[in-house]
Amino acid sequence: MVDWKATLIPYEQAVEELKIKFKSIRNEYRKLDKYSPIEFVTGRVKRISSIIDKANLRNIQLEEIEDSIEDIAGIRIMCQFKEDIYKVVDLVRARNGMDFDIIEERDYISNMKDSGYRSYHIIIRYPVFTAYGKKEILAEIQIRTLAMNFWATIEHSLNYKFKGALPDHLRDRLRKAANAALALDKEMSDIREESMNAQQAFQERSNLVRDIIELLANLNVSQDREAIDNLNKEFFALNQQNDLEALQKFLLKLRNYGLLNK
Repeated sequence: MVDWKATLIPYEQAVEELKIKFKSIRNEYRKLDKYSPIEFVTGRVKRISSIIDKANLRNIQLEEIEDSIEDIAGIRIMCQFKEDIYKVVDLVRARNGMDFDIIEERDYISNMKDSGYRSYHIIIRYPVFTAYGKKEILAEIQIRTLAMNFWATIEHSLNYKFKGALPDHLRDRLRKAANAALALDKEMSDIREESMNAQQAFQERSNLVRDIIELLANLNVSQDREAIDNLNKEFFALNQQNDLEALQKFLLKLRNYGLLNK
């Protein structure tokens, strides 16, 4: 008998650690006012019933599952554009040999499955440090666009309901939906540069406003209350406009004011 609780603990730990690593990459891009190829990150440990079903389907003995089933721990990285997927692949490869070892890559984007499934899969061997020492486990990283993920989520649910034996009419409709998702990704790629510029400007403005608010809150109000009130009014007026350069100048003005009044 498999002690499922003990078996799955390292996988749960791996999922949490990997989520933190990739979310940190995304947040670093945003803090530097740069466009992030990572939109968001999710993760899960496969349900016991799903592990058993997969083992039975592939004729894997339960005592062999840790070496034979690669996706007990799964990380999913979502991107806005298809081009971002390969940037994320490069980010994953850059960590090879440091955070983990890449075992295999499967490009189902350049080589779409007959069903219409598209995604980029990377199988890794990940070291987890448990209460009982170091343990290396297999994990799967899936990288896809939002459109690919929407299609794959529906397809997975239908396959689960029909136990993989989808009726022909549903297969046909899923293929049509896959073509629609493919067309959507292509359309989004065509406006990618404009969208990235808009998002980068929004992120830069958000960071500017955050820095200004922090500086205003930290100014020594006991020295010149009227001057502080005027600065707040000036910021309120500037914030109604869509002028990054004006906000940048105001931030510099605040920093100089703070230095003069220390």
